[in-house]
Amino acid sequence: MDMIYVPVFILLFLICFCKSDDRLTPTKPLYPGDTLISDGGIFALGFFSLKNSSANSYVGIWYNQIPERTYVWVANRDSPITSSSSGKFVVTNNSDLVLLDSKGSTLWTTSNNITSEAAGTAATLLDTGNLVIRLSNGTDIWQSFHYPTDTLLPNMSAPLSSKNKLYRPFVAWRGPDDLSTGDYSLGSDSSLVPQVFIWNGTRPYWRRAAWTGALVNNVYQSNTGSFMFETVERRGAEFYITYTVSNGSPNMRAKLHYTGTVKVLTWNSKSSSWDVFMEYPSHSCDSYASCGPFGYCDGTEAIPTCKCLDGFESAGRNYSLGCRRKKELKCDGTDSFITLPGMKTPDKFLYIRNRSFDQCAEECRSKCSCNAYAYANLSSLGSLDMVGDSSRCLVWMGELVDTGKPAGGVSENLYLRISSSSANEKKILILKIVLPAVACLLVLTCIYLGCKSQGKRRRKGQNTHMLKHLNAYKLGNEDTELPSVGFEEILTATNNFSACNMLGKGGFGKVYKGILEDGMEVAVKRLSMGSGQGIEEFRNEVVLIAKLQHRNLVRLLGYCIHEDEKLLIYEYLPNRSLDAFLFDATKKIMLDWLSRFMVIKGIARGLLYLHQDSRLTIIHRDLKASNILLDAQMSPKISDFGMARIFGGNEQQANTNRVVGTYGYMSPEYGMEGYFSVKSDTYSFGVLLLEIVSGLRISSPHLTMGFPNLIAYAWSLWVDGNARELVDRSVLESCPLDEVLRCVHIGLLCVQDHPNARPPMSSIVFMLENETALLPAPEKPTYFTIRSHEAEDWRKYMGRSENNMSITTLEGR
Repeated sequence: MDMIYVPVFILLFLICFCKSDDRLTPTKPLYPGDTLISDGGIFALGFFSLKNSSANSYVGIWYNQIPERTYVWVANRDSPITSSSSGKFVVTNNSDLVLLDSKGSTLWTTSNNITSEAAGTAATLLDTGNLVIRLSNGTDIWQSFHYPTDTLLPNMSAPLSSKNKLYRPFVAWRGPDDLSTGDYSLGSDSSLVPQVFIWNGTRPYWRRAAWTGALVNNVYQSNTGSFMFETVERRGAEFYITYTVSNGSPNMRAKLHYTGTVKVLTWNSKSSSWDVFMEYPSHSCDSYASCGPFGYCDGTEAIPTCKCLDGFESAGRNYSLGCRRKKELKCDGTDSFITLPGMKTPDKFLYIRNRSFDQCAEECRSKCSCNAYAYANLSSLGSLDMVGDSSRCLVWMGELVDTGKPAGGVSENLYLRISSSSANEKKILILKIVLPAVACLLVLTCIYLGCKSQGKRRRKGQNTHMLKHLNAYKLGNEDTELPSVGFEEILTATNNFSACNMLGKGGFGKVYKGILEDGMEVAVKRLSMGSGQGIEEFRNEVVLIAKLQHRNLVRLLGYCIHEDEKLLIYEYLPNRSLDAFLFDATKKIMLDWLSRFMVIKGIARGLLYLHQDSRLTIIHRDLKASNILLDAQMSPKISDFGMARIFGGNEQQANTNRVVGTYGYMSPEYGMEGYFSVKSDTYSFGVLLLEIVSGLRISSPHLTMGFPNLIAYAWSLWVDGNARELVDRSVLESCPLDEVLRCVHIGLLCVQDHPNARPPMSSIVFMLENETALLPAPEKPTYFTIRSHEAEDWRKYMGRSENNMSITTLEGR
């Protein structure tokens, strides 16, 4: 009978022991080798040393169930335990946490100022990652969330004013293997209207616009469908910002990186790595005051760039000097204010309390030194009002610094003062444009009505001729067998080409999503009459794609010709084009390195099929990121064969006086002399490969200062042994660096000047699939560098959708 009590006693002992795993008490300190585990097993606390710096040890908190050791809080970051000593982490009888070395010296301590002994006090590690000192009555007298290091966790509240007694900034590590206090910090300023800053020492490095008063400041959605909410709450006279995540979300954290960027990361269990969900600053002109006084960063552009506010012009060759007024203010009551919608409000404002909109406007209008104002009626927004004030009137008495136009997030109207002459010039300019346009429209209408009947007869003949060609055309020795779809069916499928159905647009027209009568989802390419793609290009695209069958080529399902309308019906690919992900700061995190490498190899296989494995040798001639479509599994499919050419027999290259394609992706011999071959596509592939690795466009000169384009930038980094700096920061920390640098090497081989120096696609596929294959050394791509005086021309042409140049006849897209 006595034996029955033995296992019961052991079970009770184990239960008691497990319950104490998340708690430290005065009688149960923590020693090196011990680990405190939160109740749900999510976080752990203990002693640790960094992998590359084992001489010192620290006490900190990390994720317990993640294989990649990730620290979220460190107690003694600036007072490490040396290798010659050991430590002890203990709760004292005065309810403080103390870290002692082997000599009994205090390395770190809390200061709760409790003089009498409090029985039952314990330090508890919660599943939120918060370490709290809790009295026996349940009161928390100290918590690590109030003393952060470099990481913000969900449900952690941070004060929005540096005057708050609980305010402590987040401070980055000094380096990747040095967790001591670094130069960069994240926190708020002392203004009554909260702003969030990243500081480099005492200098601002990045700024979030002044709070608008919204309860939910932002909602972010990750690629896994999880949501993160940024909310603001008021506790008495103080404001706090809190980040929460939706139920079922993976582990998520925000980290101030030692480089000065804030990275919001989510744990990817498939790749066992942290994916970058968001990053600030998100691009170069997003840094503090990077566009100078009266300049602003336009984040709505495909490539965010600096611009001048309306009524201002650049004060120098670049924006380091900012902008200056085109016309000086007269301050005689004739100056006017214009509305700039969707703006990030500037820094260095003056907050005026208890004003209506009209009163706020008058505050600025009555003072000549006031350059702008912004207003928010907090009560009408259902927002939190400022203490004793239901409005928020901001005025700017000096230069407008750190202004922006964000693509999303917090923005509002900014009311800018300009001279009356500038306003009148704008009105006159509009009249000069509108009146001639109306007159031309009337003339063109008359011409159109006069020629309409004649044009119908001519088009009917052209369409009949085209249909005969399409029906009779053979690729190899087989008929195209491509069905013609009725125009009425396409109208129904696309809801009369509704704007809601539009997937995108390019140089040759728009693409719409449609649903056919049988329920099949399709993409309808509607060629615009002014696009430049005529009968020959349309016929070319139809007959080429009809018989090409490869998993990395888009599939053409049918076509339609109706009066002026020429339409192509493709398979529908839900993720659209590669450029929509690659060059979007918020979407590029969905392209982790595994996905990018899969895209690279898929494009290479598709080109190999076109060049070598299909019935005929086919040159695409317009390979670029926007012509790579992605299916539901992010597998790539090459599209847009309107400019493709067929080589037959022993034909190796051809010459044309009509150079088509996209400047930047064109090979030197094609763009300058009109010669093209399979090696022209190889060059375009090399450019695309460098874009995928770097996340930069070929035409990103402001991101590669001092270089005319991405190729020159990549080569410079390569020869200096710094190719790692080319890698997109969103994948840098989670990618196999050897594999990525191998891709950079292959990309540079593809963009060599001489066609014969570029490897064929069969060799490229082999290099990508076999990591042990030896790679030759690339030659310097002098095509761009010897034309450095043309850099400005490059910048001018790169961003356009249609170019007309005098090389021969360039019809870029």
